[in-house]
Amino acid sequence: MRTEQSRREFLRTVGVGALGLSGLSHVAAQMVQPRGERPPNLLVIMSDEHAQRVTGCYGNALVQTPNLDRLAAEGITFDACYDASPLCVPSRLAFTACKYISRCGAWSNSTRLPSDDYPSIAHAMNAAGYESFLCGKQHYDAQHRYGFVDVGGNMNKSTMTGRGGRRAPDDLHINVGARDSRFKDFHTGNQSGTMNHDRKVTAGTVEFLANRKRTDKPFFLFAGFLAPHFPLTVPEEYWQRYRDKVTMPNLPPGHVESQPLNYHHLRRGFGVVETDPQMVKLGRELYYGLTNWFDDELGKVLAALRASDVADNTVIIYTTDHGENLGDHHLWWKNCLYDTAAKVPLILRWPERWKGGQRRSGVCSHLDLVQTIAQIGGAELPEDCDGDSLCGWMDDPAAAWKDRAVSEYYAHNIASGYAMIRQGRYKYVYHTRMNDQYGPQRQLFDMVEDPDEFSNLADDPAQALRVDQLHRALVAELGREPDETEQICRREMAVGYPDAPRKGATQGGGKARQAQGEEE
Repeated sequence: MRTEQSRREFLRTVGVGALGLSGLSHVAAQMVQPRGERPPNLLVIMSDEHAQRVTGCYGNALVQTPNLDRLAAEGITFDACYDASPLCVPSRLAFTACKYISRCGAWSNSTRLPSDDYPSIAHAMNAAGYESFLCGKQHYDAQHRYGFVDVGGNMNKSTMTGRGGRRAPDDLHINVGARDSRFKDFHTGNQSGTMNHDRKVTAGTVEFLANRKRTDKPFFLFAGFLAPHFPLTVPEEYWQRYRDKVTMPNLPPGHVESQPLNYHHLRRGFGVVETDPQMVKLGRELYYGLTNWFDDELGKVLAALRASDVADNTVIIYTTDHGENLGDHHLWWKNCLYDTAAKVPLILRWPERWKGGQRRSGVCSHLDLVQTIAQIGGAELPEDCDGDSLCGWMDDPAAAWKDRAVSEYYAHNIASGYAMIRQGRYKYVYHTRMNDQYGPQRQLFDMVEDPDEFSNLADDPAQALRVDQLHRALVAELGREPDETEQICRREMAVGYPDAPRKGATQGGGKARQAQGEEE
């Protein structure tokens, strides 16, 4: 394995990895089903921009998500799963490659993996005897599927340029156009790009399941939905369920002012320095409605699976690519490393192996999920992949588990990239140096005492040793200092891909956008 042993030795040395880790499964070549038995099918359902806290099975008593709640009752729910990056394309490319975004060049929404034969979870599953299919949006470049075959139609038509940039640290420009272009879609209606897309995903997935026979080769089907990603347009009846019922963001005095400079740049770049409270209220209500609408679409998929010929031998996995701030921390969309954007729902259902209604409270990540998928299917991922299989921990909740996750952001509307490590109860975020005058900046949160991340402990002298330990653990996990990664990212984004068009490039399904600013 690439550096897993050295990472574990390092974590023991610095005192943040005291759990016994020798039982962890990093390479997923061993099947979890008995030899000679048919391997299970795998249905991975990934939504887009679903805030974990807006889900019934995660403790939200207001939102109606009965299908996700039923899935949780029949499966294992993970309370502290993190994305590899709080942005669509980097998160999904990291999932595809089973590597941190800084290790596969997935810097922003304008990036792709180097080639179509780049090692991926789909290629690994195909080599293990599976057929890998993609139905819906995975935010791939139009020319690449990385081992997947489209079903339900081609829904990935972007042209990635690889280009991007940085805001100057002292740039005070506020892009109100970005805010207004998105807030104008805060209304009720029966049609939107998100809903129209997801209706196609539902139809394509339902048709696939209806036609699949138990005698066919095992399948690995990835269903990529867009909801509850903006535009926040939902049918009237869904909004009415939440009208005047959703609480407003909690913003303690001084919290916004105390945030790192990068988060002030996010606010300026997205134009949300000032927001109309009525628009914030409406947006939060509509988001709840769109989450409810998505759950109904999910219900159609799950009903089709129950009625299919493959129901009794299919593992179901639900997650999302990242969260949504919804005005919390006075931020919208994602892009930050607060839990509102970086923590995601994860539910895994396979009653033939794991009893339902279980929860796991330890920290894990999407890369651990990819290793788990590979192990369930008996697939072998490359030695240099990241993450560890969750199977042993699911088998035994008392089993040793690393209790650790890393997430990174190097994309748009910031002055420098930043990286996070969550180890047990503590989260550490490092904002890289912007230039000779600015940075770096650090955040440290006790996620037990301060789950809303309002109290930054990084400058507390009593936490100096912990900050140092967590920073070294972050570097050990990623293989280099984030400041070095930032410089690599800047060089690569300045050049872009040599085969990419220099003007009029399309990103995110065909809409022309600037490499920095108006990205999904």
